[in-house]
Amino acid sequence: MKYKIITPIIKLTLYNIKIIFGNKFIYFILSAIGFYIITVGFSLFSDDEITMATGYNMLLMPSILVIFYPTCFGIQNDQDAKIIEIIFGIPNYRYKVWLFRLIISYSICFILILLLSVVTNWLIVEIPPMNLTLQTIVPALFIGLLCFMLSTIVRNGNGTAVLIIVIGMILFTLHGILGISKWNVFLNPFDMPLDKNPEIFYNTVFYNRLFIISTSFIFLLAGLYKMQNREKFI
Repeated sequence: MKYKIITPIIKLTLYNIKIIFGNKFIYFILSAIGFYIITVGFSLFSDDEITMATGYNMLLMPSILVIFYPTCFGIQNDQDAKIIEIIFGIPNYRYKVWLFRLIISYSICFILILLLSVVTNWLIVEIPPMNLTLQTIVPALFIGLLCFMLSTIVRNGNGTAVLIIVIGMILFTLHGILGISKWNVFLNPFDMPLDKNPEIFYNTVFYNRLFIISTSFIFLLAGLYKMQNREKFI
């Protein structure tokens, strides 16, 4: 009985991975790992000390890279695969499908980043892999759900990608301006300035994470709400 339930779930998961990654799943995994290796190489050959803050920076871009494509191009891939009408044809089916796909995408992202965190802890610098992974997933959650929301508005993968790249550049620019602020999406929770009171810094990190997670949830709800308009997608 157990296998009769598990086997269809595995098949459904693999099918959705194929759709949301557009048959390019392995390329995105390899790209994330390649970006990680390049970042590690630069860190090893630089004169700066490698710390937990460095490890966070090593894993930030790979996590965003993995989640970027399925959330940006998911709806377009449904249109290309000619299944968009099926998804919208059954009441409330689109919500279940996309929530399931988001869970799959973030599960893949979590597993990959956890493995890279273990490798970082083993080969480069002593870190708590689970804590580092959870902290890294937070900005990836923000970017991924922002991509999802924008894809329901633009309804085109390339248009969404261009828009999110522009927004990403703005956020990175604000990262240097905002510094240690609860409004900084790319705040490094492990990079505490020497002149900063630890209690103030950790309070800032707490409210920063609360702000990012709350905003990400709003992006998710907005994206699901936009999917009510069937005519715009078919």
